[in-house]
Amino acid sequence: MKVFRQELTPVSFLDRAGAVYPSSAAVADGERQFTYREWLDRARRFASALRAEGLRKHDRVAFLTSNSESLLLAHFAVPMAGGVLVAINSRFSADEVEYVINHSGARFVFSSAELKGQLPLNTDVVELGEEFEKLVESGSQGELEGWLQAEDDTIAIDYTSGTTGRPKGVMYSHRGAYLNALAMVIENRLNRESVFLWTLPMFHCNGWCFTWALAAVGASSVSIPRIDPEDVWRRLDNDGITQFNAAPTVLIMLANHPAAHRCARKVRVCTGGAPPSPTLIGQMGELNFELVHLYGLTETYGPLTLNIAQPWLESVGLEEQAKFKSRQGVPHVTAGEVGVIDERGNPVPSDGETLGEIVVRGNTVMKGYYKEPEATEEAFRGGWLHTGDVGVMHPDGYVDLRDRKKDIIISGGENIGTIEVEQAVMSHPAVLECAVVAIPDDYWGEVPKAFVSLKPGQAVTEAELIEHCRKHLVHFKAPKQVEFCELPKTSTGKIQKFVLREKEWSGREHRIH
Repeated sequence: MKVFRQELTPVSFLDRAGAVYPSSAAVADGERQFTYREWLDRARRFASALRAEGLRKHDRVAFLTSNSESLLLAHFAVPMAGGVLVAINSRFSADEVEYVINHSGARFVFSSAELKGQLPLNTDVVELGEEFEKLVESGSQGELEGWLQAEDDTIAIDYTSGTTGRPKGVMYSHRGAYLNALAMVIENRLNRESVFLWTLPMFHCNGWCFTWALAAVGASSVSIPRIDPEDVWRRLDNDGITQFNAAPTVLIMLANHPAAHRCARKVRVCTGGAPPSPTLIGQMGELNFELVHLYGLTETYGPLTLNIAQPWLESVGLEEQAKFKSRQGVPHVTAGEVGVIDERGNPVPSDGETLGEIVVRGNTVMKGYYKEPEATEEAFRGGWLHTGDVGVMHPDGYVDLRDRKKDIIISGGENIGTIEVEQAVMSHPAVLECAVVAIPDDYWGEVPKAFVSLKPGQAVTEAELIEHCRKHLVHFKAPKQVEFCELPKTSTGKIQKFVLREKEWSGREHRIH
């Protein structure tokens, strides 16, 4: 060990919190509550118990559970023991769960009772609850000898949603997790008084690294296993919640629930996964939520860019404010570099108009895909991580996502970004959610079609909605058809556009018309 260097690991946050914030509330999960001193002892007991059970350095330890204190604890105890955490998406099918366990080569598997049926038969599993507590209690609360030799060692493997094939195992390093967690502390104003509500799944990019970030400043976690809008509103009123994170789908659910009301105190909310519509941004502001729009991928530890408000926004109207806030923004403080490039790999003009692929490189990019060197090489071609997202670069350096590559609609030679169309549809007061995809058209080649779900008790016709969009868009961008339906979603709440696209293009040899 060098005098002037210590390998970075977020495990150090809990070691410090146990000493600096010993009596502060670390986590509440139902009736179970732990201070940071108690929680550090639990982490050390769990880590030493894993070693006693035969864990070797870099062994994978899988958890299949919804949000819980035990999963949050594993984010510290597993790497403390020298293992690699594999937090499995609790909404995966049994086939996907089996694939993840086999592909990761998990040596230890922990599962909640209600999800054990998703595991392959004959899996050697420790059930969370009494069995898990007995294992933890069998360990020692003394400080463990650290096995970390290099901060680039893998701390976790996160599996993608697998909407276009088998899930890929995204490798996170101790260094990347440490830096991304610190960025979340700084950018989201976490401190000792923060009370964070776990509406975001902890399995999703390790909770955007907030699983580690909260301990860095002695903030408190409130864990809930699932989102019940009425319960969330009750906790916002009674539990002193200061921050939470959620996809726009969840925010739409909360904002339109009968229990919705203006919060007595301002609550900071980070949202990502899809651009929030200006309508949603306005709704959240009225409810006293400070909405922070961020952007990222599983491959970037979750958040990569944030939309940082500028002073001039106070002097413009709400519509102009919302338009600015819907941008994906700039790299967070420890991220690195974000660019927008053309098909030849050259930067596009920073004019807010020229489309290109969003690419990134820097401190919080994955190590690569586990056991998939070819996929890693393809993702890293040209010295960038290729996101597959289409956007523009504004003159002020803010990135603005316009579409996924595969979602660009080319109608009569004109490019139409589906996000722009979706935002126009969402601006109608009757619309709850919307997805726009290309459908074949004999004259234009392809045209936009909107799939829409309405708010309870609201009504609007197809013709009325199309006419509404024409007031906000040039006519060729407005949807030519509207279908009212329940939107298909992934296990993480993202709308599955490929399902809608498949429905419209089924039976055709080519998907370009």
